[in-house]
Amino acid sequence: MYKPNIVVITGHDAYFKNKNEKYQNSDFFIKAVLKAREYEQSQDKLIIIAGACQSNYEELIKAGANFASSPKRVNIHALDPAIVASSIAFAPRNKEIDLIPLLEKTKYGTDGMGGIITNGTMYVGFPR
Repeated sequence: MYKPNIVVITGHDAYFKNKNEKYQNSDFFIKAVLKAREYEQSQDKLIIIAGACQSNYEELIKAGANFASSPKRVNIHALDPAIVASSIAFAPRNKEIDLIPLLEKTKYGTDGMGGIITNGTMYVGFPR
């Protein structure tokens, strides 16, 4: 049976313009995403939301995250990953998530979070 899981990998990160090591913790988030993808390659069966303030968005998406922060290297709100996760969890599983309205629910919108088209995960039955 199709049972999607949602994983949120977050914490603290920072982007430094003038240092050799540009990101404080992005490498750890990327390694965690890659490790999770070793166990489940399908982005429909395992939905990963990764990153934190100013994380390396492009590399997180390349590693296999469905959603990541921070496309514009801005500080995100601590609840932004939870907003994305709960929106996916409560959307019907046979319905694609409309990315722009979802990301606009977060504090900085598409500057703070981005992602790929993903289906919801909730089974809907009637009557309720």
